[in-house]
Amino acid sequence: MKQIKRDIAWREFHISRKTRDHYQFSQTLFATNGNVIFANFRAALVFAQKMNDKRDLVRFPEQAVKAGQINAMGLIDEIFHYIVAQYRDQKNPEAMAKALVWLEARLGKDVVDKALHTFTDAFPPIRVYRREIRADEYLAGDTDGIPNRQILLEELLMLWLENLNPAFAPYLELFDDAELKKETSYVAVLTELHAFFETQPPFGPDNQNQVDMLRSPSTAVPHSLSGQLEYILMRWGPLLGKYLYRLLTSLDLIKEEEKPVFFGPGPSLVPAYDKGLDEPERFSADRDWMPRVVLQAKNAHVWLDQLSRKYQRSITRLDHIPDEELDIVAGRGFTGLWLIGLWERSAASQRIKQMCGNPEAVASAYSLFEYEIARDLGGPEALRNLRERAWQRGIRLASDMVPNHMGIDSRWVIEHPDWFLALDYSPFPSYRFNGPNLSWDGRVGIFLEDHYYDRSDAAVAFKRVDFWTGSEKFIYHGNDGTSMPWNDSAQLNFLNPEVREAVILTILHVARHFSIIRFDAAMTLTKRHYQRLWFPEPGTGGAIPSRAEHGLTREQFNNAMPVEFWREVVDRVAQEAPDTLLLAEAFWLMEGYFVRTLGMHRVYNSAFMNMLRDEDNAKYRRVMKNTLEFDPEVLKRFVNFMNNPDERTAVDQFGKGDKYFGICTMMVTLPGLPMFGHGQIEGFTEKYGMEYRRAYWDELPDPYLMERHEREIFPLLYQRHLFAEVRDFVLYDFWTTEGYVNEDVFAYSNHCGDERALVVYHNKFAEARGWIRSSVGSAVKNPDGSKRIVQRTLGEGLALHQDERHFTIFRDNATGLEYIRGNTELCERGLYIELG
Repeated sequence: MKQIKRDIAWREFHISRKTRDHYQFSQTLFATNGNVIFANFRAALVFAQKMNDKRDLVRFPEQAVKAGQINAMGLIDEIFHYIVAQYRDQKNPEAMAKALVWLEARLGKDVVDKALHTFTDAFPPIRVYRREIRADEYLAGDTDGIPNRQILLEELLMLWLENLNPAFAPYLELFDDAELKKETSYVAVLTELHAFFETQPPFGPDNQNQVDMLRSPSTAVPHSLSGQLEYILMRWGPLLGKYLYRLLTSLDLIKEEEKPVFFGPGPSLVPAYDKGLDEPERFSADRDWMPRVVLQAKNAHVWLDQLSRKYQRSITRLDHIPDEELDIVAGRGFTGLWLIGLWERSAASQRIKQMCGNPEAVASAYSLFEYEIARDLGGPEALRNLRERAWQRGIRLASDMVPNHMGIDSRWVIEHPDWFLALDYSPFPSYRFNGPNLSWDGRVGIFLEDHYYDRSDAAVAFKRVDFWTGSEKFIYHGNDGTSMPWNDSAQLNFLNPEVREAVILTILHVARHFSIIRFDAAMTLTKRHYQRLWFPEPGTGGAIPSRAEHGLTREQFNNAMPVEFWREVVDRVAQEAPDTLLLAEAFWLMEGYFVRTLGMHRVYNSAFMNMLRDEDNAKYRRVMKNTLEFDPEVLKRFVNFMNNPDERTAVDQFGKGDKYFGICTMMVTLPGLPMFGHGQIEGFTEKYGMEYRRAYWDELPDPYLMERHEREIFPLLYQRHLFAEVRDFVLYDFWTTEGYVNEDVFAYSNHCGDERALVVYHNKFAEARGWIRSSVGSAVKNPDGSKRIVQRTLGEGLALHQDERHFTIFRDNATGLEYIRGNTELCERGLYIELG
């Protein structure tokens, strides 16, 4: 393979002299030194930016040149050279020398040389373009022992292929061969070159004429550069060698540019748990208090402002929260209080939000300076005071953690810039950093990309300047790949063991202050998704712009991060802070993985909110059935909610009527952890942003809504011991009188000791009548670790005595009415119910 390496070392992607002069390119498109695996994407970015600088993209945005397309054209050209070199190496070492003899015999040496000379002048190699050598001197010389006439003939072939390729047409100005056609017998030369290869050994998977083989990608997929790369991958894969990874990452670069933007986690999907069968089972055991947690969320600043209005006095610190308010929280049956936004926030985040239009904004609760209780909330002493008073009432405090990133001016960014994902150059040449310095430290400058301020673009990185040394780093913003980068955050590099240890120590620090820790966007730090987002395996990229270039193979990534970060966290917390409940906000069908394999105590179940709101009842029953058949312990570890801080409020999604209370009843009677949003009980409709210091809408609690909670919901919170576990949880089918299962009806039972509960809810504005008789399948573990699927009758689910002397009395929780049924009928026929 020495011949191939030597040939590739001097190949260039040629563009016309006229185009070089017009755009003032400072370098060739690619640095093809034969040693690198991945394409030089930065060169393509700079090249595209040079072209865009000369275009009126404000008026004609469709004329924008994309680096991914430029890179694709260059790579196709380079692969073609590589295929030609392989052909010489494997089949026909003197192919180009013989071709010149053939052409001169049929067209004449002068005709051939004129075409080569004109090409050299119009599309000059670097040495000719720099006037280090004249065109005729280059034509007469050689490179590494290979006559330049042979090299130029090959380049002439490449130019012809580029002009014939419809997908190259938008960039025709780079390699337009019109002048060659007009002044030389260029077309005749290429026609005869094709005829020559008809007499030579064929090549490739289809045993083609060499020219036909090189034309085949554009013939098969004429109008798509990515399609042509995919064709090359599928048809020529075994021939590509080192170009395989470069091709895959080049496809990823195109995906980055073409990726649509979505907001939020996306639609809820039904987990199949197929992959879970191969993942180890490592549940974390609950402490005795954990199954009975009922969580109330509060945006700290907004709540303090609301309490100030309610109690008609200034309440601005945690230790100002009245005992009367804690009594109310405990009296309703809540055992956990999640206070959002307690940590010292980024001053830069606040400044950015104020500059962008909200003069009253505080920093985002997820853009942190450091993990210390904010001074304006009273600091650690105020937290200690609140924690002690809450615990006297049986309330444990919960807090957020955002381990994925820190604020852009955080102490870590100032003192440990090497802990963050960064480049020594701007990821995109178009970025400008001319705004104000957002740093609080005179040694360091922090500059947000200019277009963030007018919201005309969302850069993936910000600039950090060390004023002492003059060095610059371009640090990536936090990003989950679903929407825009979080512009007030700095992305930590979890491939750095020092970073992982620092974050774990911070988590342990938080655990000393809070019994419950909620990890925001936890799925982004799993190995699967951290690699996908930041170091994509070639062929899987496209999530975050500019990261395809930094992809790693699976082996390389596993060497850098051998163990799941969250598994490390769970194990360390179990050793050093064992009385801490770890709760993960996780989407992307990773819920089962987080609790069963990574060992989190609880995990978000967004399907509950989304599917029941939209009345996708069959889908949510499928979620429950799949989970029960896989492992019921997963169901016990779901966090069920009707809204969370990133979503619309509960009353906005579910209203204030029977639908709301039906879903709320399900939330508090299913296994798992029920979580109520800020303002949910009061019926508030304003969604409180993470930067809010106060509520902007003047809303009063809805007396009707609160009274129904007092009557129908809060009594159930005191019975969480009856609903929290899954050992005796049974989900039933509701068989209609017509003989089919009504998927809109949820019917399930649970029991604890002598207490039993049956919950039936019809999540549809319609009538339903039928029988609850038998359950869906549920996994039961055998002594040897295997499992079997069992179904139970209603009588078995309620643990009833089956004989004619026993009867069961049902008390309706909503109406207080009582019903009596014979146990024999319940066990043999089931329970007949009519629902509105």
